[in-house]
Amino acid sequence: MKHIAITSGDVSGVGLEVTAKALHLLGPQKKTQFFLFRSADSETPQLKHIDKKFNRIIVQSLPEALSKKTKNSDDLFDIIHPQNAPHWVFDAATACHKNQLQGLVTAPLSKTLIQSCGFKAKGHTEILQSVSKTKELNMVFVGDQFCVLLATGHIPLKKVSAALNEKTLNVALQRGLLLKSILPNKFKNKPIALLGLNPHAGESGVLGSEESLLFKRVLKRFPQVKGPLSPDAAFLKQNWGLYSVYVCCYHDQGLIPFKLVHGTKSGYHLTFGLPYVRTSVDHGTAFDLFGKNKADCSSMKEAISACLQLTK
Repeated sequence: MKHIAITSGDVSGVGLEVTAKALHLLGPQKKTQFFLFRSADSETPQLKHIDKKFNRIIVQSLPEALSKKTKNSDDLFDIIHPQNAPHWVFDAATACHKNQLQGLVTAPLSKTLIQSCGFKAKGHTEILQSVSKTKELNMVFVGDQFCVLLATGHIPLKKVSAALNEKTLNVALQRGLLLKSILPNKFKNKPIALLGLNPHAGESGVLGSEESLLFKRVLKRFPQVKGPLSPDAAFLKQNWGLYSVYVCCYHDQGLIPFKLVHGTKSGYHLTFGLPYVRTSVDHGTAFDLFGKNKADCSSMKEAISACLQLTK
């Protein structure tokens, strides 16, 4: 039996709504049990979607849920956690690290909530990093039109250039090659694209030297990688079918085009570098949709499906 944790994110966001709707659409999965983390203050009407497909077993902690594990895939453990959402992520990640759980799917968290709970982390990725002690993690976004891997994470723009060194780029490109192996067939036989850091990929050193010095040196080791591409043209629609993965230098360079094209209707997030599978939605908390029953669960459905597939 495989055990998958799902954290439902900010209590005042759409996390529980998209989770409940996605679980309703997916239904019980063979030889799999879900462990749902939520607050006692959650919008409980959403749970009716789950109750139509699962036998929801309410518990007060993850250890209690683990002690009551069954062999019935219809059983879903509803963990009403006494602390706020960032602590759910920490506890679930710790259990995954100990192989008590085999995968983790996360609904969105606001950065302000993470900070207010006393975590130094800026986001999910940094919480997971603190548990696993892994120095290099890469955020990956898989969509039906194109895929993005970020060479750097949640850091200020002014620090990106210093963070892009040979090791950073080597790890990102190696993981780009690994990502190709788990993507749908339409992506597999296409090269990886590395985007430049500067406008027009440095314009032969006129607008920046990183591409002509650092990037050129690293790319010699990766014949399967094309670039550095000019960032302002790389995501034109006619280019989507040319590459398997876009390796981007910083957060917004990859996330603005990805979210613009995929929105909340397709795509999921995957963390590379962890010793277990973690997937997530590719959107935020959507506080403005809370309680309106209008949130699209497509991304959460893809995230759960991907976690189930990858944990095989």
